[in-house]
Amino acid sequence: MKAVTWQGKRNVRVEEVPDPKIEKPTDAVIRVTSTGICGSDLHLYEVLGAFLEPGDILGHEPMGIVEEVGAEVENLKPGDRVVVPFNVSCGHCFYCDRNLQSQCETTQVTEHGKGAALFGYTKLYGQVPGGQAERLRVPFADYGPIKVPDGPLDDRFLYLSDVVPTSWQAVEYASVPPGGSVLILGLGPIGQMCARIARHRGAGRVIGVDLVDERLELARRYGVDTIDLRQYKHVADAVRDRTDGRGADSVVDAVGMEAHGAPVTGLAQQLATLLPSPIAAKVVEKAAVDRLSALYLAIDAVRRGGTISLSGVYGGMLDPMPMMTLFDKQVQLRMGQANVRAWIDDVLPLVSDDADPLGVEDLATHHLPLSEAPDAYDMFQKKRDGAIKIVLVP
Repeated sequence: MKAVTWQGKRNVRVEEVPDPKIEKPTDAVIRVTSTGICGSDLHLYEVLGAFLEPGDILGHEPMGIVEEVGAEVENLKPGDRVVVPFNVSCGHCFYCDRNLQSQCETTQVTEHGKGAALFGYTKLYGQVPGGQAERLRVPFADYGPIKVPDGPLDDRFLYLSDVVPTSWQAVEYASVPPGGSVLILGLGPIGQMCARIARHRGAGRVIGVDLVDERLELARRYGVDTIDLRQYKHVADAVRDRTDGRGADSVVDAVGMEAHGAPVTGLAQQLATLLPSPIAAKVVEKAAVDRLSALYLAIDAVRRGGTISLSGVYGGMLDPMPMMTLFDKQVQLRMGQANVRAWIDDVLPLVSDDADPLGVEDLATHHLPLSEAPDAYDMFQKKRDGAIKIVLVP
């Protein structure tokens, strides 16, 4: 089969690789019909190469048709249409029983002190072959895959793999008061969906910050009060101007470790990627510092007693945190990988609704053949051609 493989920094390639097979009785193999490129994939493309090996198959946002199931999979059969959550979780351990699938004890990568395994996301998270491929082996298929109806376009359901539940959790963790204000930092796919979900769940004012024209325009179409980062020296002051001088009740940081506006830390990240992989891995694991511009802005712009929700990926071990400010402002902080399965009962009815209240059919800006993945990654990273969300079609 063909699959998107990592080959080095800013270098992905579509290669012929062996077809996946049933390895355990709880496995399934699906034929992938759509698979997204996530902003998290760009971290692999740019700064986390020390934890990858040439030939690793990327991608964690797949859906498709079941082709084969193991002997112990009773809830699926060949021909079923399914979406595959990016968490690899068992469904019956201590953490899965508490809807913390991202911490699944069965698939925890204890060698690296990490939580549950993820599809297509480095040896730190299990080095599980990913979903940017023609076929995918799905472990724990008796629990993970989400059956969806035939008929509607893949775009209606594809984002159940990551974007929609990640955004739902981010808004849930942000604890937006009814009729209150929420600030969304970063209007990529997750930020866009966070804004739509916040409005759907009753936020009175949704403010979005970005510096890409197409992202700002798309957010405005969904009723977001946008702030162009390029036009304000002090964005937090602009937020306070819109919130009675206090700051936002809640903030969602949908940017993460590669935020704009931190040139020194950004240079350090780039220099680490030039080291030999074993050395770079140790540097990142023990001494990494994220670009924290978005998080510092969140701390500045949230009101006293407000809540910050982090959905953007962070990986630093020595990140300097303004603890005095956090303590003085009595800020609540929640974060973590999304527990996809925990939110499916909330979000499946919304994406199944023909009225499309979350605008899932209006998120992807590009649908491209799997064979064009190298250019798609470059386009997404450089934000060329208005790229906001790219879906690959095997």
